[in-house]
Amino acid sequence: AKGYDVLVLWNSLGKPAPDFGHASIRQTAAIPPDVSVGIELTNNDRVVKQKNLQKLDKSLPPNVPILSSSVTVTAMEQAGWINRRHRLVGFCALPTFSEKSLAEVAPTVFSPKETIEVVRLFLGSIGKEIVLVQDRVGMVLPRILCQIMNEAAFALQEDIASPRDIDTAMKLGTNYPYGPVEWANRIGIHHVCSILAAMEHDLKEDRYRVAPL
Repeated sequence: AKGYDVLVLWNSLGKPAPDFGHASIRQTAAIPPDVSVGIELTNNDRVVKQKNLQKLDKSLPPNVPILSSSVTVTAMEQAGWINRRHRLVGFCALPTFSEKSLAEVAPTVFSPKETIEVVRLFLGSIGKEIVLVQDRVGMVLPRILCQIMNEAAFALQEDIASPRDIDTAMKLGTNYPYGPVEWANRIGIHHVCSILAAMEHDLKEDRYRVAPL
C-alpha cells in the first residue's frame, strides 16, 4: 500500500500460502540481491524462525537490516543465531498491530546507530513512528494485552460474564478498540498463548500462566 514490492518466503508447517490480495505481494522461493529490508514474522516456532533468519542472513547483502518479531524470543538471542549480528533488530509484530502508528523496536548490543536509522526510515516510510524499548520477551504492549486477554479467559472459565459483556465492559471502560476476547481472536489465540508461555518461562512468574480455557 506504500509502494513497496513484497516478496514472501512462506514457511508454515506445510500449510498453503494465503491469497495476499495485492499485486505487489507475491511468493518467492529465492531471495533476490536487491532487497532493501528483511522481515521475519514467526512467533510460534523457534526452529522455523532460526532457519528463516539464517537463510535471510546468508542471502541478503551485509548492509541490509533484518527486522525480526521479538515478542516470544529476544532480539539478542536471535542475533546469536546469525553471522552478521549487527543487522538484526527486534520489533513488535502481531496481527492487528500493523493498524497502529507506533512501532516498538528493540535494538541489541550489536546494533549500530546506522542500522537503527535505516529501520527508523523504513518504518517511517510506511507511516510508523518508532519507540525504542528494552529487549525483553513480550516487549510492552503485547505483555499488557496478553495478560488482560488471559484474565478474560479466567473470567470466562469461572462464568463471571459472557464474552460479549467482557468485551463491552473493557471497550467502554478503557476505550480499547476491541474487547479482550475479540482482540485475542483477531490476533490469534496461538500467538497469545505463545507470548504468555514465553514470559512465564523467562520471568518464572505464575501471573503469566496460560488460562486452561
